[in-house]
Amino acid sequence: MTDDVIVAAGVEKRFGRTEVLRGVDLTVPRGSVVGLLGTNGAGKTTLIKCMVGLLRVAGGQCRILGDDAWSLSPETKARIGYVPQVISFFPWMRVRDLVRYTASFYPNWNEELCGRLIRDWEIPADQRAGTLSVGQTQKVAIVLAVAHEPDVLILDEPAAALDPLARRQFLQLIIDIAGPGQRTILFSTHLTADLERVADRVAVLKSGQVTWSGLLEDLKEQTHLNLEESFLEMHHA
Repeated sequence: MTDDVIVAAGVEKRFGRTEVLRGVDLTVPRGSVVGLLGTNGAGKTTLIKCMVGLLRVAGGQCRILGDDAWSLSPETKARIGYVPQVISFFPWMRVRDLVRYTASFYPNWNEELCGRLIRDWEIPADQRAGTLSVGQTQKVAIVLAVAHEPDVLILDEPAAALDPLARRQFLQLIIDIAGPGQRTILFSTHLTADLERVADRVAVLKSGQVTWSGLLEDLKEQTHLNLEESFLEMHHA
């Protein structure tokens, strides 16, 4: 049995004549926390959507927990948590009803964890989803993604709209979730300082290809630079 929970092998994706992913190869080992770095337009969101089965690849293959990403079994879907970059809820639903609705799909829903995060993050449970601020919406999406305690958590720019306090709480949540080494986390971000706090591995996506992937410490040792400086050097290379 492989220890690679997510495998992208020669992944290609295009929209019309625009080639977005050009033979992406990336593996995510079990129990790792991987930060996916790349500039706007590098293909991060497209790659993540291919990984969770929201987009069908034009070439190559994406596999997650042993399943082909495009044809995930219900059992595998129940083991995955996902926060998209663009979050859309039923605007008329109150947060507490949205939680109940989402919980109905997951047999392992952790009510205590969900309730604690809503309290700690000061999420207004009685408020309608359509009236939440961007930051509140992102908080709710994170709670819904982690409350069923998934084996794999995939997040696309999860802290982009969070204020400094909320971002710190989010990073601590990632540390707590990843602590035992049983869960695998992949998240894209522009915030290299955040990534350095929680990730043990990093992958750099440039022009639709992974140009570097490995241990964060190996990257810093190889370049003798911090993560932000390393990323800028690779981007301009």
